[in-house]
Amino acid sequence: MSAPGHSPSWRIGIDVGGTFNDFVAVQNGTGKRFSYKEPSVPADPSLAVERGIAGLLAEASLAPGDIELVMHGTTLALNTILQLRGARLAMVVSRGNGDVLEIARSRMPSAFDFTARRERPLIPRHLVFELGARTRADGAVHARPEADELAVLAERIRAAKVDAVAVMLVNSYRHPALEREVTQALRTLLPDTRFTESAAIWPEIREYERGLLAALNAYVQPLMESYYERLETRMRGLGLHAPIFVTTNNGGTVSLASARERPIDTVLSGPAAGVVAALRVAPPALRDRLLTLDMGGTSTDMAVVIGGEPEYTNLAQIGAFPIILPVVAVTAIGAGGGSQVWLDAQGVLKIGPESVGSDPGPICYGRGGTHVAITDCYLAAGIIDPDAFLGGRMKLARAPAVDALAALGQRLGLAGDDVAQQAAAAALRVATAKMAVELSKLLARRGLDQRDFTLVCFGGAGATHATMLAEEAGLNTVLIPLAPGTFCALGASAADIRRDFARSIRAMLTPRGEGFEAVADAIADMKRDALAWIAEEAGAGAKLAFRLVADMRFGDQAYELEIAVPEASREAIDGAGLLALYHAEHERLYGFADRDGHVRVTTVRLSIAALNEHVVPEPPLPPRPVPVPGRRAVHHDGHWLDAALYRRADLPAGFVVTGPAVIEQFDTTIWVRPGWRGVVEQDGNLVLRRTG
Repeated sequence: MSAPGHSPSWRIGIDVGGTFNDFVAVQNGTGKRFSYKEPSVPADPSLAVERGIAGLLAEASLAPGDIELVMHGTTLALNTILQLRGARLAMVVSRGNGDVLEIARSRMPSAFDFTARRERPLIPRHLVFELGARTRADGAVHARPEADELAVLAERIRAAKVDAVAVMLVNSYRHPALEREVTQALRTLLPDTRFTESAAIWPEIREYERGLLAALNAYVQPLMESYYERLETRMRGLGLHAPIFVTTNNGGTVSLASARERPIDTVLSGPAAGVVAALRVAPPALRDRLLTLDMGGTSTDMAVVIGGEPEYTNLAQIGAFPIILPVVAVTAIGAGGGSQVWLDAQGVLKIGPESVGSDPGPICYGRGGTHVAITDCYLAAGIIDPDAFLGGRMKLARAPAVDALAALGQRLGLAGDDVAQQAAAAALRVATAKMAVELSKLLARRGLDQRDFTLVCFGGAGATHATMLAEEAGLNTVLIPLAPGTFCALGASAADIRRDFARSIRAMLTPRGEGFEAVADAIADMKRDALAWIAEEAGAGAKLAFRLVADMRFGDQAYELEIAVPEASREAIDGAGLLALYHAEHERLYGFADRDGHVRVTTVRLSIAALNEHVVPEPPLPPRPVPVPGRRAVHHDGHWLDAALYRRADLPAGFVVTGPAVIEQFDTTIWVRPGWRGVVEQDGNLVLRRTG
């Protein structure tokens, strides 16, 4: 073990998933890296982190004192929402607003199926409590509750036996003080109950979205607070006293204290970290148009990268729930390596969204699992070697998985000696189609051609499924990083400290740019808050970056355009300059611009970042002899194929892999279908291209 102070400092990146936890140690200045994977422990996720850090330190021959910083990403909150396993919630709203979650945006669940049932609201109607507290649209207080009304409400909440409460008053984004006053009074009456104020989380117009965001924060907060507390205790127990930061939805990272207060900021932290890492490792020739695919144990997360920058959105979707925070635009679906394979009441084969987790996990884990999962299908098809999983650390049981798939195949009406493999192939086709449909929607909404994009695949199952999905989705190029199974952990280690701020103002600009004062005041107010926050998080001397965005529309329009202010003009922006940016974007999208019309600025957003300047590229691959392939039988398209078998660690730069082939490494298995050809790049990335 190296002694503290005798080697350059290291950073640890962690990504906690529903099935496996991923760990990466990166040396500042050299880019030298070590990776490690550890099965999740659903009953106590922090225990798996403790085991994983201990394993990583041993693997890299590092002492706890060598670690400068721990950057932690997690899908715990995301998986909690997707699987609806969060806290029991209540909500407090202004009188007359009790149906806000039921009404939502008054949209039908399907435009084609009038019998389709709506998703259940996150909070049932009988746990939404109305209160005589309301603010007018101009920010003036219309009504304040009396003390006895608050006391009665507190008793109703206590009787409901809820874990947490979200408070959302009408127009609280214009006057947060009333909402804060109500919440503080309820906290005094109910000191053991957690409360979340909607305007404190995100002071933006639209009651449904703001209220839902506060509810989701409250929904995951008890779980995340408990997790962070145990995490910190376990890490200190290992002798690791480095600061802990948590990656966030916008691809950045915040301190543990900030993450405790606002866990909703971390819901898409794992997927966002993967997008950040994809931009770090993709070669410049491919960086302009990337699709990222993070296929873990519980979910598959997808994102679009255009022009070398992650795409951000202010209205992301997590299952049935919209969230209005600025996030790296990631779409999550319940299809991962641990997703259940099942038949519905009509005998139709379905995948997910329920996951078998890691304990008991897929049937092949041999821990008592009884539900077939996607990993069982890989194993039955011969793609995964039961003796080489996690580099041989974890042995898989093939026979029980094959038997369960055979039984599933018989229920599907399949027959033959390879009925288990047929059932596995059917499940993999359904999972692939589910992912391909989501990718197609992502691109179609933007008017983009999938043939122009490179699919960057990572996560424990992303590399395994890569060529299956690319072929189904019509993509021609796939990039698989050197350590795809721990890729989000690498992204976490490379993240900047970042946070977003917002103000809804509804200022009207005249054609000459008059009326900008309210916008300028909002920008100055956010910048003051942002600089105070970053000083606490990053300290003095950090290199800062800002991103300024305004939501704008013509006076009579219902929805806004998001107008990004270029960095070069951010400090000097005025009403005329902002209008010019708006009209140029409107003309680009719709072919015209009404420069004589009044334009409303509804919301202004500011992002601040302290840049991580320690990240360096992966060192080039050392020279290696040309490997001699082994052989493996893989069931594909109804037949057993004789596939070439390689170890990823044996492949030199420039080596060419032609499908069918299987490439094994400790954190994943890569399946190269027939009709695909791959080349190992100097940095170790494997770039696969369709040849058929």
